Amino acid sequence: MTSVGALERFSLTPRPAAEGVYLPHVVAWNLTRRCNLECAHCYISAGPERGGEGELDTAEVLRIMEEILEVNPAPMFILSGGEPLLRSDLAEIARFASAKGATVVVGTNGTLLDGTRLSELKAAGVSGFAISVDSLKARYHDNFRRGHGALSATLSAVELLRRHRIDFVVQTTLTKANRDELEDLVAWSADQGAVAFNAYFLVSTGRGRGLKDLSPEDYEELLSRLVDLQVRYLGRLMVRAKCAPHFMRLVHQRAPDSPVLNYETRCPCGIQYCRVTPDGRLTPCPYLPLSAGDLRREPFARVWNESPLFGALREGRLGGRCGICEYRKICGGCRARAFALEGDPLAEDPSCAYRPDGSRPVIQRARAVTYGMQVERKLVWTEEAEARLARIPSFVRGVVIQRLEDYARSRGIDRITPELMREVREKMPVDFSKKLPFFARDDD
Repeated sequence: MTSVGALERFSLTPRPAAEGVYLPHVVAWNLTRRCNLECAHCYISAGPERGGEGELDTAEVLRIMEEILEVNPAPMFILSGGEPLLRSDLAEIARFASAKGATVVVGTNGTLLDGTRLSELKAAGVSGFAISVDSLKARYHDNFRRGHGALSATLSAVELLRRHRIDFVVQTTLTKANRDELEDLVAWSADQGAVAFNAYFLVSTGRGRGLKDLSPEDYEELLSRLVDLQVRYLGRLMVRAKCAPHFMRLVHQRAPDSPVLNYETRCPCGIQYCRVTPDGRLTPCPYLPLSAGDLRREPFARVWNESPLFGALREGRLGGRCGICEYRKICGGCRARAFALEGDPLAEDPSCAYRPDGSRPVIQRARAVTYGMQVERKLVWTEEAEARLARIPSFVRGVVIQRLEDYARSRGIDRITPELMREVREKMPVDFSKKLPFFARDDD
């Protein structure tokens, strides 16, 4: 794990953050480096040869979770690996987090998921799953994942989730070899009932360090297709680009009034997103291996609030084209890719083909993305409405509050009720559209 000492040009003086300004809304947690597959692009170099040495034990995981929950009582924990299903205490960890008010999802290759394990995890409070499907062709998927029969086992897991009506997202890493399948993969995901399709763009780190598959022009072409697919599937499936924040530039160029631009921010790593490694290091994101601190030795709040690395990312003084780009307020480039290819997390993102003109940002002040506790409410909320709101994780709660209050004010309503929430949910979905994911639907 690269330490913060690699950032010699940054001051190592702790930078205390104003309380409540930056909250860890989404925490990716690599519980293990063990995996039954050995994927070519794995950022953590997981595989069958890995043992469990150095991993946080159950008690350590729960202690660190408690510390995170003291900073943000309602985060989303993404429990992944390696392959998290190889941890026998996965359900115990999920149950602890869920009982404390966190939203818990599991990121898995799906090959080890069966009915018994699914029932166990569902009972423990797991709200959804992220399943990796890189192709609908076994020859490509199995080769990319380095596991014979991997696609067949993963598709069985998708069918299991669909049959049990458990929310899931499909995740695909796009390469030159599978780029022509993009539309078919999105259509298949929608037909399977997925909540979202996440298109990941490779970051050259871990086992994928030497992989530099797509050119900046390839990125541009694929992102343009994703914008089209997002529009085409609105109301049925969320279509999103991951590790490619310049997606927001294309959205703005195509539809400057898109509501997506109101509620999305630049690359969130270290700002509202972080990763815990199997041995307890805190990094800005899974693809940026710079350690901000050791959670076995330091409390989470201190590392989160005072890390020079996180402070530099939050200040956002970017170099090269990213620093002068007129889209820097809504994009900012991928910080992990900048580090992987340029050795500096504040350098320009070399995967972007855009040549900025150095003008003022096209969006001078994007609408504040006020998450959960940070939002200032203007209207009265009934106790029942508050209870419904509490079931929504913090990373989307501010968006929901803003939309509800905007809708109410436009109609001369000064009180938020469950009935109004249902009305808004039907008329103004938060891009999740009519197929609402686990964190935005009624449980009644």
